[in-house]
Amino acid sequence: MLLAAGLGSRLKPLTDSVPKALLEVDGVPMLERVALRLREAGARELIVNAHHHAERVAAFAKAMGQRLGLRVEVSLEEELLGTGGGLKKAAWFFSGGGPFLVHNADVLSSIDLRRLYETQASSQSLATLAVMDRPTKRKLEFSAAGRLLGRAQALPTPGAAALGFSGVCSASPALLDRLTEEGAFSLIDAFLRLAGEGADLRAFRCDGSEWTDIGEPSRLAKLKNKA
Repeated sequence: MLLAAGLGSRLKPLTDSVPKALLEVDGVPMLERVALRLREAGARELIVNAHHHAERVAAFAKAMGQRLGLRVEVSLEEELLGTGGGLKKAAWFFSGGGPFLVHNADVLSSIDLRRLYETQASSQSLATLAVMDRPTKRKLEFSAAGRLLGRAQALPTPGAAALGFSGVCSASPALLDRLTEEGAFSLIDAFLRLAGEGADLRAFRCDGSEWTDIGEPSRLAKLKNKA
């Protein structure tokens, strides 16, 4: 799933006329750049959620699918549902399938998506989160065995690691039935609730991978300079 419904408020005025997912880096919209990465990892079917400039995102996604030889569906959100609510609304797309990848459309990285998928497929966990040791105020805490414990605390659990989530994960279809939240909600908040209930969610360490999101103008400029 490509999460592409965000408002891109911090990127105004760019996003007044262009949805964040269609902002270009070296002439290629972010949505297509991430779709290409997913295709390289083996994906053949994608679902894209859309809210801000929804019709424009939907039209681009469908045309992109034809160009890239991918089945692309669009999940339209009349109200912004957040990462968790967006995935829950699109749950029908994954019915009867195996593990799947979830990727923010505003993130580009060199994370090994195929290995992330294979790690989830070979495990019994509900989800596997691509995480790295990077500066962020919203770090998650994982046990020495790589199991999600909760949000990182000022006084860390002995042996635990505080890591930043990359906006990329792979999940079991069983996760979808465990998303009991309603309306708009964050996928990370759902992960934290599930971890607190004893569910098994795991870290996929991708330290050393290149990673940039375009959530702010300076980050977008940095990414364009790397392209």
